[in-house]
Amino acid sequence: MLGCDAGHRFDVNRRGYASLLSGSTKLIGDSAAMLDARDAFLEKGWYTELRDALSRLVGAGRPRRVVDIGCGTGYYLRGVLSALEQAGTADGSSAEAELRALAVDLSPVAVARTLRTATIRAEPAGSDSVAADTAGLVADVWSPLPIRDAAADVIINVFAPRNATEFHRILSPDGLLAVVVPHPTHLQELRAAGLALDVHANKVDGLIDSLSGGFRLESADDISRVLSLSPTDVGALIGMGPSSHHSGSPASVAAPAPTDVTVAFSLLGFRRTGA
Repeated sequence: MLGCDAGHRFDVNRRGYASLLSGSTKLIGDSAAMLDARDAFLEKGWYTELRDALSRLVGAGRPRRVVDIGCGTGYYLRGVLSALEQAGTADGSSAEAELRALAVDLSPVAVARTLRTATIRAEPAGSDSVAADTAGLVADVWSPLPIRDAAADVIINVFAPRNATEFHRILSPDGLLAVVVPHPTHLQELRAAGLALDVHANKVDGLIDSLSGGFRLESADDISRVLSLSPTDVGALIGMGPSSHHSGSPASVAAPAPTDVTVAFSLLGFRRTGA
């Protein structure tokens, strides 16, 4: 059971998460079909380079409280937590503060899957072995987040919406906000074929400007690769993101898609300031 200082109490369901959505929202969270496509694509390792870079950025500060806003399938959170646990084991510091994580998403299906896969893939022989205490929360990022002030050492935000005011509030002083956004060249072949949505050319500049009131840009890294994808992989890539809302089912778009596809990301690290 969860509780707040005002005396409200909320039950955690059998899937291990609580839903604290307040009022109605017109926003649509990821569907089960989108998450299936994302699992199919990501577990083949196509975005391993991005996950490793994110894990290095977060791991440099050895945080113990990680919040993933827009957790999706939990792919990036598992990588970050695994890296933090391995670093703690290597230097003998794993017995300090307990490593804890909170997976947040608008989609109940996404939160449930993140928690389930964190358990399933926590086998000793697995590459994503995670023993961190991970909880789940269904919430709307555009509303006040039901999270205590300064509760997080790090927020990770991968291809997800951002609420600068709330992020600033729930981050500890000098906490890290790690954000991943698509580079303008991301999926350029699919966009040229009309199979993917456009990426705003000034997305990074707009992000930096939107966070300037309470965050200082500390690092920026562009990651880009050209992948040779099968039609099935292309279908999963389209089906796992927002383009799926406009292109139909993954199967319907797989055949005409090109084989060579550029994937490009901007990974930015912001340090919370006192503003």
